[in-house]
Amino acid sequence: SPQIHLSPVSYCPPLGLESLRVDDSQIQASSYLRTGLGPHRGRLNMQAGIEDGDLYDGAWCADYKDRHQWLEVDALHLTLFTGVILQGRNSIWSWDWVETYKVQLSNDSVNWETCMNGTEEAIFEGNRDLETPVLGLLPVPTVARFIRINPQTWYSKGTICLRAEILGCRVHDSNDIYSSEQEPGSKDALDFRHHNYKEMRTLMKSVAEKCPDITRIYTIGKSYMGLKLYVMEISDNPGKHELGEPEFRYVAGMHGNEALGRELLLNLMQYLCSEYKKGNQRIVRLITETRIHLLPSMNPDGYEVAYEKGSELAGWAEGRYTFEGIDLNHNFPDLNNIMWDAQEIAADASKVSNHYIPIPEYYTKENATVAPETRAVINWMQDIPFVLSANLHGGELVVTYPFDCTRDWAPQENTPTADDAFFRWLASVYASTHLVMANPDRRICHYEDFQLHNNIINGGAWHTVPGSMNDFSYLHTNCFEVTVELSCDKFPHVSELPIEWENNKESLLVYMEQVHRGIKGVVRDKLTKQGIADAIIKVEDHGHDIRSAADGDYWRLLNPGEYKVVVWAEGYIPSRRQCTVGTEPLPSICDFTLSKTPIQRLKEIRAKGGKVPQDLQLQLRALRLRKLRASTKAINRRRESQRLEQEQLQKRRARSSRA
Repeated sequence: SPQIHLSPVSYCPPLGLESLRVDDSQIQASSYLRTGLGPHRGRLNMQAGIEDGDLYDGAWCADYKDRHQWLEVDALHLTLFTGVILQGRNSIWSWDWVETYKVQLSNDSVNWETCMNGTEEAIFEGNRDLETPVLGLLPVPTVARFIRINPQTWYSKGTICLRAEILGCRVHDSNDIYSSEQEPGSKDALDFRHHNYKEMRTLMKSVAEKCPDITRIYTIGKSYMGLKLYVMEISDNPGKHELGEPEFRYVAGMHGNEALGRELLLNLMQYLCSEYKKGNQRIVRLITETRIHLLPSMNPDGYEVAYEKGSELAGWAEGRYTFEGIDLNHNFPDLNNIMWDAQEIAADASKVSNHYIPIPEYYTKENATVAPETRAVINWMQDIPFVLSANLHGGELVVTYPFDCTRDWAPQENTPTADDAFFRWLASVYASTHLVMANPDRRICHYEDFQLHNNIINGGAWHTVPGSMNDFSYLHTNCFEVTVELSCDKFPHVSELPIEWENNKESLLVYMEQVHRGIKGVVRDKLTKQGIADAIIKVEDHGHDIRSAADGDYWRLLNPGEYKVVVWAEGYIPSRRQCTVGTEPLPSICDFTLSKTPIQRLKEIRAKGGKVPQDLQLQLRALRLRKLRASTKAINRRRESQRLEQEQLQKRRARSSRA
């Protein structure tokens, strides 16, 4: 086979065992222990099911313990192979990994040559634990079509098990009938690479300079290590909340090693800017009618750790947590159980608050385990009246929706919100337009087949997550939020980024457009015409209320239908009206005008030392008269009840005396 010299730093990208670009049919093995440990499971970062022995185990494992075992990958084309990355078996029950191995290459899968290190067969260092990926660079990069990993030694108390990725560059071959096939990519001219903190900041600044009229960069706080949490705002009037214009947010990088969301949001900034300048009517309308906020890196400290290792060598968990070791997706206040506990002990559960549940006191103390990143996001949520959001994660292909936390700490249980139907709609909108999720022939990522649920699932039905951002957002603010698991690979190689952008582009856009579904309006004072803040908007048969923003505007996400809506605010007489939501993604306008209660008007006049007008005096007299009549009726009913009880008691005494 021809040999080409490359510097160690310029080794080729992965073939795609982890990303699933390499099909199961391209992977074979000398033997395998059972179906669940077959060659198709020998993929880098493959995760196992909890039960050992099921169909979805965490590695390829050979059936025999000898040096004649191998895992073979067919690259389909002539390929310049430059390296192998190896990992042990993912299992909570077994310890299995390969400690040393050889590499063999072939053009026909019949005649094999062992990779040489000078005049001797090269022996590559493998693993010393289950999870840490180890890179083995070929001493001389070599062109072939097939490659085999041939284990030589393994953990003494285990067996031959491995997960792998192969590094290789496709080579032009005039005899290859598939050589003219177009490599998948993107036509959008975006900066497709992984950006560290400094590069991310530079890119955001460049977008702001290209589109100064529709962008603004601001920070919401700092990470534990002092890195700023940057947000890009995209709107036709950046820096200002416009009356009636909904606020939308995307959050990425909550887990620092789940890097795809970060890059997608950086892509999205560039795309919205360039398409707006081109006059793309869909994008112009979206930016004109929506205030968009993009937080690409909620956990920049964790990302920097994963970035240092690189996309294939960071493993499954390196950089997931903050510098303090906190999982941000479990770090928000658990408001679910506060609400559920209150409902259980209440005489009337419908009277228990179902929204804007306050942060518990224990969470506000100085010694509470609350990450600075979490505090920053909570303050951000309270400053801006967000309507809709999505939290971008990675490592699976599914969209989850609240509640994430289950009742009574069940490990898995469907736990719907009062808005379950709309949340299912939101999740379906993203999943059905995602090019991979929507593909019925796609392979499952690890061990769960989410296609059985149309690629959406209630968070609690998947696994319970107390203190999630989604649940907190729903119960503490007006904002509806889902979690999107963007791809099987948490940290895709840079070569995969254009493909992943195309997979997610339409989903990212159409999901933002859902912020305009349902009803919206302004709650105003009848006399002053001023907006009323914190007015409660209650939709009949929906046990989740929302509140108006500082200017009195509100947005209530709803599916198409007819709704009875009641609005009330402290000191005002409630107002009721019927609101209709159509099938188009356009909000139905439902404004409300509230009149102050006579008592409230009297309080305000007296506070100012003014004279009570005659109409108010008449209203107060009528109110007192109504109260008097109501109290009289209540007293009469109580007296009648007491009289009847007295008569019943006398009758029972008379009967007992005759007996």
